[in-house]
Amino acid sequence: MGHTVEIRDSDLLEILKRKSEPYLSRIDTSIKKEMELYRHSKLYGPILYALEGGKRVRPTILMVAAESVGSDIGDTDLAAVAVELLHTESIIHDDVIDEAASRREKVAFHIKYGYGAAMLTADYVFGMILDIASKYSDSRVSRELSVASLRMCEGEYLELRVDPKSYSMNWDEYVEIISKKTASLFQTAARLGSIIGGGSEEEIEALSSYGLNLGIAFQIQDDVLDWGSEGKIAEALARKRSPEAVLERMKEMAESYSIKAKESLNAVKSGPAKDLLVLLADFTIIRDY
Repeated sequence: MGHTVEIRDSDLLEILKRKSEPYLSRIDTSIKKEMELYRHSKLYGPILYALEGGKRVRPTILMVAAESVGSDIGDTDLAAVAVELLHTESIIHDDVIDEAASRREKVAFHIKYGYGAAMLTADYVFGMILDIASKYSDSRVSRELSVASLRMCEGEYLELRVDPKSYSMNWDEYVEIISKKTASLFQTAARLGSIIGGGSEEEIEALSSYGLNLGIAFQIQDDVLDWGSEGKIAEALARKRSPEAVLERMKEMAESYSIKAKESLNAVKSGPAKDLLVLLADFTIIRDY
């Protein structure tokens, strides 16, 4: 492919950090500004705790997608916050369901605050998302956030029903779960950015495809990095296959979906924003955290 980045992994990471910094700074400023509206709430502190340590990948994709269709990123601030809040809400629920003890190298939310507080906080965060969506005159913003939420719940439910002790998962089922549970929010982030940025239908669909494929690659790489730790998906995939074969297949799939993500950008005009989207796709499968 003509736009493949031919640089070393360490150089790619440094370049990505440098190019992403303005977006990350703007996202954190926007989150802080939005959170000030809820300083009066008893849930203010817990929500700040839940937001700590995030990579902000999804809101970054949203802002860069808007730029890639030729827009100033000014109108994307609130949508970027909404996407990060939706990710945060899903993490709270996910950790409760998985009975996880930690997240982002700190105590899991429900362990620190209790199960009841976890459920209430996640619901409160969703209310914050609805409020943000109401501030956009374009109804597509609220619809995209709604679709992402519905698909994420479906993906979580599909995973919840997996019994690794009696079920051997096939690769299509694996991709379906991660497409809904994880990649749907990547897809929504890219779609929202292109919608708010005033992209054409062709650009919106191209960036939507980019987000979906990037999200699948991202989750597969997460699963590769988590290999060896307990996990029902990994166990179900390896039930009738050797762990080595499963791991090798996952690495191949991550690379394949990263390539698909970059190919989706053929309909997006060349420029610094597109270059950054390509870098994100490259980084997704070489990262070690």
